[in-house]
Amino acid sequence: MNRPILVSASLLGCGLGTLAQEIKKIEAAGSDWLHFDVMDGIFVPNISFGQPVLKAAKKAANTPIDTHLMITDPIRYIDDFVKAGSDLVTFHVESTDDADAVIDRIHKNGAKAGISIKPNTPAEAIEKYIGSVEMVLVMTVEPGFGGQGFISETVPKIAQVRKMVGASGREVYIEVDGGINAETAKICRDAGANVLVSGSYFFAAQDKAAAVRAVKGM
Repeated sequence: MNRPILVSASLLGCGLGTLAQEIKKIEAAGSDWLHFDVMDGIFVPNISFGQPVLKAAKKAANTPIDTHLMITDPIRYIDDFVKAGSDLVTFHVESTDDADAVIDRIHKNGAKAGISIKPNTPAEAIEKYIGSVEMVLVMTVEPGFGGQGFISETVPKIAQVRKMVGASGREVYIEVDGGINAETAKICRDAGANVLVSGSYFFAAQDKAAAVRAVKGM
């Protein structure tokens, strides 16, 4: 099956003082989605963006916003983040005792749901949710920090998730996030990923459109 490859540019690399202009440049470069990382300083050590920044991003954006919640007890904030502009909300299976309730809450708010696993979490942890989510996010670095190196041991897990999705008969995005550049993107695509989050590599590129094409393998 030919799966279109999408790039989701991480807004962690943006200058917040010129957020609207940055988003226009990202979209002009051909990024399909905008990746919005939410960190609470508890589930992960760092603190990042909240709903006010998301609202500002949504006003400037013409592409879908792919929100990645790296927070404890995510169900508390689903309503707020969808209302602020998230088109797809991904949460970590490790962050809740009731993933089904979180998925239901996302859907009831009219957004698509994604579920994520850390590098050390086995793929089996999310297998039972593949029938109810629109995306699985396999972290290829430890969540919470930009600019980390790609963890190659996560690649078999991408392939394992692709096999699970194939067995389900559903169209489910498989996203990867962490250390993605032209070389690691190919490894992930070959393993079955079809949404690639690009942060440091994208923003360091002089020619951002060329960086998007490289991540897509074009």
